[in-house]
Amino acid sequence: MKPSSSRLALVIVAVTASFMLASCSTPGPVPAGDRTALACTLPGSCVDSLGMGGLSPLKYRGTPAQAQARLEATLKTFPEAQVVHRETLAMQVIFTTPAGFRDQVDFQIDPAAESIDFRSRSLFGLFDFGKNRSRMQDFAQRFRSPV
Repeated sequence: MKPSSSRLALVIVAVTASFMLASCSTPGPVPAGDRTALACTLPGSCVDSLGMGGLSPLKYRGTPAQAQARLEATLKTFPEAQVVHRETLAMQVIFTTPAGFRDQVDFQIDPAAESIDFRSRSLFGLFDFGKNRSRMQDFAQRFRSPV
């Protein structure tokens, strides 16, 4: 017996709504030291500093505490940024666009390399129209500049 078209439409709407609501939740922080967890899985809505897409890790000189302070100072120049999780060598930040879209940025400080790896990804949808890339390019420029 074939399902009715209205029942099929209801199932499609329910599955779509479930997917959309699940993609709106904020995943937990990336464990400090787990660089592989920073790799993008959906490149249309994500950028990272692990070699995919031409973005480089943020370089710093000094201690990890100084790097963290520099990250926080740079984040203060972005009013749409909110730190949601902080560890000694890692930080998770949510950026909310004026339209209400949320993007998650995870930072990991690598003391041995004096660099900060990052991943910036949309929490909604499969394509971000380049917003994560442009934001992280702007972030890198501000990070390099005196605050």
